Amino acid sequence: MTDPPLPLGFTVRLHDEVELVGQVIVGPRVLRLSAAARQLIVDREVTVSSSTSALLADRLLDLDIAEPVIDRKADQPLDELTVVVPVRDNAAGVERLLRGLAQRVRCVVVDDASADPRRLAGIVAEYRSPLVRLDHNVGPAAARNAGLHQVATPFVAFVDSDVMVSAESLADLTRHFVDPRLAAVAPRVKTPPGGRWFQRYEAASGSLDLGPSAATVRPWTPVTYVPSACLLARVDALGAGFDPLLRSGEDVDLIWRLQADGHRVRYAAEVTVDHDARDTVAGWLGRKTFYGTSAAPLAQRHGNRVAPAVFTRALATTAMGVLLQRRWSWAVAVVGAADFARTMGSGLSDLTPGRRAQVIAATGTTMARQVPSLMLRHWWPVSIALALVSSRARRALATAAVLDGVLAHRASGAKLDPVRYILARRADDVAYGAGVWQGAVRQRSVRCLLPRWMPPRRSEPDT
Repeated sequence: MTDPPLPLGFTVRLHDEVELVGQVIVGPRVLRLSAAARQLIVDREVTVSSSTSALLADRLLDLDIAEPVIDRKADQPLDELTVVVPVRDNAAGVERLLRGLAQRVRCVVVDDASADPRRLAGIVAEYRSPLVRLDHNVGPAAARNAGLHQVATPFVAFVDSDVMVSAESLADLTRHFVDPRLAAVAPRVKTPPGGRWFQRYEAASGSLDLGPSAATVRPWTPVTYVPSACLLARVDALGAGFDPLLRSGEDVDLIWRLQADGHRVRYAAEVTVDHDARDTVAGWLGRKTFYGTSAAPLAQRHGNRVAPAVFTRALATTAMGVLLQRRWSWAVAVVGAADFARTMGSGLSDLTPGRRAQVIAATGTTMARQVPSLMLRHWWPVSIALALVSSRARRALATAAVLDGVLAHRASGAKLDPVRYILARRADDVAYGAGVWQGAVRQRSVRCLLPRWMPPRRSEPDT
């Protein structure tokens, strides 16, 4: 069965960073347009008026070259949406959610074996919402599935009890479902700045915050998944729902399965919800480690989509030459860089020399930035072991730790001084990386620690 086309009048707009110069260029990516396709782009927009324009708009969305133009002026009723709230031992959070939502939208609360079920039951009854009580703790995935079984509307919103979301924000998100291929959409999840240093770091660089730019979720991009802290979906696209065997990473698994089935998933950064901050350093770092443990099970299910980095072999050779810091290794680095530029450029021969250099530089920069992440986050046990026996490794590790921290602090806008920000970032990396290695040991597989190797050319198919 073919997917339904985008409706007439549906409009997409090219992202602001997209350059339209015969081809479409965005950073290291190049999309070649046919003459017919180029004529359909008017004032950086494509409006669906025929099967051809519908195909072009659909392709631009899939490649995350454009975003939908959503009409937010018309009233958006919520009678086709049900909110599912999984909870364990957070009655106050449920009360806060129901106070803001229960009068506007049907809410189903799933008690995942709370220690004080009576208090929660009393709150839910006060707001006249359905309550599903689970006698044994089954985890968030299975709890959400239990709530999903109570949903009779075409759309469902999974909202965790530590999230603050308004009915208006849910209405804004449901507007995206005018796209018939859209299976799920999620808002930007931010943590309000607290008084403690790690809370201010999390407010600027939180694990659930995927940034200010809306995007189509795509593999090996800045937005590879969206979290289930607040996630809206078409019920008929979910099938059996979340994998109950996963206690962590169940949202990533669901999103990737939806994509494998041919559905589209969007990150709607223009809609923001708040997520409660952790109260203690131990709780904050413990959550980072918990997130890291999901990498190995996800790699078992989805292969190299979990890869911590994406490299070409020529660029990896360049990075290795630089890190070794020897006379002969600098020559290796130069040869690797030249080989990367040559092979990358061979796939871009139709671009002007200036544009070709721009795309090659953007690709190299994107890949090079992954090296400090590998050293400091996923591979830090190896980095530490090398630093203990090698002064060159110590210099490389210290340089990467400081330079990465300074650049991240500058980009984050954190209300925290650079020293404490860098220390928090390194603690974040160590905790997450420890979880990754813990999961790898449990699965007896290092697949989640291995980079993905790709051809140097990163242009998109013709359209």
